[in-house]
Amino acid sequence: MTLLRLEGLAGGYGEIDILNGIDLCLDAGEILTVAGTNGSGKSTLAKALVGLLPRVRGRILLDGKDIASVPTEARARLGIGYVPQVANVFPSLTVTENLEVVEGVASRRARITALFDAFPALAERRRARAGSLSGGERQMLAFARALMTEPRLIVLDEPTAALAPALVAEAFARIRGLPALGAAVLLIEQRARPALAISDRGVILDGGRIVLAGPAETLLADERAARLYLGLAP
Repeated sequence: MTLLRLEGLAGGYGEIDILNGIDLCLDAGEILTVAGTNGSGKSTLAKALVGLLPRVRGRILLDGKDIASVPTEARARLGIGYVPQVANVFPSLTVTENLEVVEGVASRRARITALFDAFPALAERRRARAGSLSGGERQMLAFARALMTEPRLIVLDEPTAALAPALVAEAFARIRGLPALGAAVLLIEQRARPALAISDRGVILDGGRIVLAGPAETLLADERAARLYLGLAP
């Protein structure tokens, strides 16, 4: 069942368009990777989806309802979670406090317990300040914060960008498990090959447009995609 559909999505900052007519769909329980070179519009697309892009045209359909003019906080209530690339946790708060301050949660204590069950490493550090966590633990906490409201869709903006190379595979494994926790995933990622390896489908942006799209395994095997956008296979 289609959860998210974009139709002719365009927009940007000031008078300059960064996105130039994006059409895509995402099904419930699916992982969709959005890849592309630097400056292709990947993070701008993430901001458009969660309501942080100043100027947007086209339609953003969530369960068939156009939310393109809906404010960011209302989109969160409709079931969209967001993990930005930076500033995704509160360093001075403990792990538990980072979860407690999330708004719009009906059964807060029960939800925190469920997330500690899903991320046992966080449970072990529940009293530690987020600023003392390792990069991998901090990213795990960012995922848990986004899951507090039980979203149907999580938008992840470059989740491996700040991680040490040794932690990247672990982060992708966690992302692969997010649909089992009830959320479809739109994954904005510079590391295209490992991202596609855990995804159902993928799209590649160039100049704010989709230039390639299809099942993840098809994109991984595409010689043009490999040459221009994905890099050589390891």
